[in-house]
Amino acid sequence: MKTLRLILGDQLNIKHSWFDKTDPRITYCIFETHQETDFIKHHIKKVIAFFAAMRAFASELENKGHKVIYFKIKDPNNKQTLNGNLTYLIENFNFKQFEYLLPDHYGLDKKLNAICDYLSIPSKAYDTEHFLSERFELKQFFEGKKQFIMESFYRYMRKKHDILMRDNQPEGGLWNYDKSNRKKWKARHTSPDKIDFKNDISNILTDLEDAEVVTIGRLDGHFIDFPITRFQALRQLDYFCEHLLVHFGDYQDAMHTEEINLFHSRISFALNAKLINPKECIFAVIRTYESNKDTITISQAEGFIRQILGWREYMRGMYWAQMPKFKTLNALNHNNKLPDFYWTGNTQMNCLKQSVNNSLDHAYAHHIQRLMITGNFALLNQTDPDKVDEWYLGIYADAVEWVQITNTRGMSQFADGGLIATKPYISAANYIDKMSNYCQDCTYNKKERIGENACPFNSLYWNFLDDHRETLGANRRMGMMYNLLDKIPSEEMREIKNRAHQIIINPDAY
Repeated sequence: MKTLRLILGDQLNIKHSWFDKTDPRITYCIFETHQETDFIKHHIKKVIAFFAAMRAFASELENKGHKVIYFKIKDPNNKQTLNGNLTYLIENFNFKQFEYLLPDHYGLDKKLNAICDYLSIPSKAYDTEHFLSERFELKQFFEGKKQFIMESFYRYMRKKHDILMRDNQPEGGLWNYDKSNRKKWKARHTSPDKIDFKNDISNILTDLEDAEVVTIGRLDGHFIDFPITRFQALRQLDYFCEHLLVHFGDYQDAMHTEEINLFHSRISFALNAKLINPKECIFAVIRTYESNKDTITISQAEGFIRQILGWREYMRGMYWAQMPKFKTLNALNHNNKLPDFYWTGNTQMNCLKQSVNNSLDHAYAHHIQRLMITGNFALLNQTDPDKVDEWYLGIYADAVEWVQITNTRGMSQFADGGLIATKPYISAANYIDKMSNYCQDCTYNKKERIGENACPFNSLYWNFLDDHRETLGANRRMGMMYNLLDKIPSEEMREIKNRAHQIIINPDAY
């Protein structure tokens, strides 16, 4: 039967069983559309990375003998919507069946169901063969329970897949080595090297300019440094295991003005585009750890595995367990606008200046920069989570909704009221100083809470706790901070709140 198969931009899995053999009756279709580039403003490097990976994937399929229809953004036959392109192909090329891989995007899943109901030919959906858990496995795991604790699901996944286990117990005696993953990076340390792929994206850049695609962020030259093929992604994974894993756990939370990646793997884009899969990443790390136990401690390996087997699978499971309601949650009733400096990097607060400019330059920031700098300020500023979601989804190359919205609206902004995080992830300047060198050259004094030179994070932090006492005061994990809040003299508290309100009213002045 003449069959049309759809491949989405984050389904570039050449190891999928679909591609095990060629069939002249099957044609694969891949589309670049304004529907995807224009629903929000994306970072220029994000759009380019996906288009480059999609084009490379289409070429790989053709080289393996598969038939492919690829619509570039400026193709004259491109209807610029998923529905329009599928309808055009089916009506004009006499396809008798339509097949697709299950999307990881809730809205797109619903849209494809509707398209299939509309089409005049039979349709069938297949699993992406990527994740280590089923779409609704987490929902079933937590059925009847009041809390969705990631650690519980992580331990379940460790046992299920027999990862870092010895006689049904965690290797090393502990499930989690997070306390060993909080070292501060010192300038005297030797900076780690990285691979530079230097993918030429001149043609894509010209296409985007001709198509008048509006983007954010910065692009320096006609090259992009993300791995955009499976071969490049595997090279990056091998490089991480050989050169970076040895210190990954130690410094995974560290931030420094002279460092962008430190020991992070730089495979998140490739992983979320499905160029590589989580299982091969996990077992590559395990092999490296087991072969080098004299130099690589378990805290390095477990720290990495926890991010993929624990956090990534957990976030995906929470997405499908809580959507579509999750996308509308605003438990703290925040409605302030996102400061303009998130789009420009123009701020006197050095931690934000560094993190935002890093994001604008590279379409990348590691999880602590996202959570405890940009996310922390947005939460203390009491920003509308819709606006925060939009920024995070647009700015980062690895941001696809299932992983972005759960991290942003859930863990970062506490807009879900505690479904994902048991307390808000907020801090004053002390934590930022502990994990970075950002405070050293900042305009503001990290130790002061009031006055023109006081770090804005300090007054915003105590103001946030005071504003949300009714909601958060009974939270057991917040008890110590509320005890400290109650010890602040009333006159000083009035000054703290006054300064915080001034910042909230005009954050771009700071």
